[in-house]
Amino acid sequence: MSDRILGRLSGGPLGGQTLPLSATTLAEVDDELILPWEQGQLIYRRAGEAENTGPHDGPTMVPFRYDAEHSANPAPED
Repeated sequence: MSDRILGRLSGGPLGGQTLPLSATTLAEVDDELILPWEQGQLIYRRAGEAENTGPHDGPTMVPFRYDAEHSANPAPED
């Protein structure tokens, strides 16, 4: 596993983007990301297993899916 862990976002206004996570191990990765957005917040929930976890696979990617139901001032889901 790489020393960098990235979150891959799908759905919602940030779908298709990746962002660095503060976790240094997969055990530290939260089940949800709460991100500021305009006058509210967006919630992305973990949506699967981590990818690229081998020592030479590049950055580890953890998938997250937009949760329109629980986001404050939510944007419509794609």
